[in-house]
Amino acid sequence: MALNFHQLHIFHTVADRGSFSAAAQTLYMTQPAVTMQIQSLEEYFGTKLFMRSTKKIELTEAGKVLLPYAKKSIDLIRDTDMVMSSFTKQLKGRLQLGASLTIGESILPRWLGPFGKEFPHIGISMKVMNTTHLIEEIENHQLNFAIIEAPIQHPDMHIEAVMEDELVLVVPSDHPLADLEKLQLEDVLQYPFILREQGSGTRQVMEDKLIANGFDPLQLKIVMELGSTGAIKSAVEAGLGISFLSISSVKHEVALGLIKTLPIENVTFKRQFYSVYLKSSLLPISAVTFLNFLRERDLSQWL
Repeated sequence: MALNFHQLHIFHTVADRGSFSAAAQTLYMTQPAVTMQIQSLEEYFGTKLFMRSTKKIELTEAGKVLLPYAKKSIDLIRDTDMVMSSFTKQLKGRLQLGASLTIGESILPRWLGPFGKEFPHIGISMKVMNTTHLIEEIENHQLNFAIIEAPIQHPDMHIEAVMEDELVLVVPSDHPLADLEKLQLEDVLQYPFILREQGSGTRQVMEDKLIANGFDPLQLKIVMELGSTGAIKSAVEAGLGISFLSISSVKHEVALGLIKTLPIENVTFKRQFYSVYLKSSLLPISAVTFLNFLRERDLSQWL
């Protein structure tokens, strides 16, 4: 029997997830199939890799030695996929991803258009929801990866910045702030705000920036919380309040004169968009190709 990467990947996933059943779910395999592959790997090395009990499993000394090498093999395969993805112009398959609401509604279509022209044989399936729900979908193996609006702290997730964006103050065209030549943050915060719901990446970035500038988000006069950028734009246009939104999501409305974006002196709300996926999973080549496509381009020209 020869050593193969598939078995090393299964071994690493069992060690990472802490059980055969959890690893089976992650790998879309049955638990007996996972057990069989681990037993084959143990036979190959002639030693036990896990100590099994009714409640938990633990790595043996041999398993602890093998684990970093298994991780290196996974990283090497990922790097190989990334390098070779630029040569796969005839790649076939389906790109399955998630996107937080602002990205999915206003930005992602501009990414997918050029990508579709370059890789016409890849179909696309996308879920659009807030960041909290996207992470749950990835954890439950309903999504391979997602593009989100704010960094997260999660021990099981790989996170990488893929592009820059900026939140801007958005007001009705006839708002009192619209005529001010110089705008201070304290001038803005006295007015009623319309914001995204808690759990939204846009909401998190805005609150983090306020805190960094010495303001307590709890002091905001929030008159409305809405579940999409489109709804907020309509509410601002109707004069119900002001908001902070992605500059890339309001270009159409600003061009039509429906709303205005205003700069605030000495304050910027720049942020990164991030790709996120489970550390223990290997992305399909279609996903690797898409992320490599983003890394190689100046995405600011599409905003």
